[in-house]
Amino acid sequence: MLAGSPHYPALVLNADFRPLSYFPLSLWSWQDAIKAVFLDRVSVLSEYDEEVRSPSRSLRLPSVIALKDYIPTARRPAFTRFNVFLRDNFSCQYCLDRLPTHDLTFDHVIPRCKGGRTTWENVVTACSPCNLMKGSRMPYELHMYPRRTPAQPSTWELQENGRSFPPNYLHESWRDYLYWDSELDT
Repeated sequence: MLAGSPHYPALVLNADFRPLSYFPLSLWSWQDAIKAVFLDRVSVLSEYDEEVRSPSRSLRLPSVIALKDYIPTARRPAFTRFNVFLRDNFSCQYCLDRLPTHDLTFDHVIPRCKGGRTTWENVVTACSPCNLMKGSRMPYELHMYPRRTPAQPSTWELQENGRSFPPNYLHESWRDYLYWDSELDT
């Protein structure tokens, strides 16, 4: 019945009705959402018009669900390549070009060969041309300084940065739970 139709993802909210994450947006497949409903782990806040049926039951697909148990967010985000890109808004910190993830690298401000470590405070997002130009030299040697001094972001900062990158698919029922830099109607 659902073959050839859209995937019907469900927006997943924490128990406080905030998305678990903004980038990537916290989405579950309709199958996982239905399973969570039957296991009584979520509350359904909004539904699609589409239904799934079993021999004894019919159920509308959830479009927005909220967890019944609150999941605390990590106070310190993990140091990952993606989180570095997100902290830096997917922009090269030298030339300021905003690029897709596959065109980005990360650069050690103080090169590893000169004692630099792979930490939040020493790694920035860079495009390949800038990274190659800088190479293993110190910033002062080429007058190539990162736009912002690298630092460990908070989970809140990464969430805020993620909010500025709305997903390709945004169902109408999700708009009440996502505040994409838009004014609320009065």
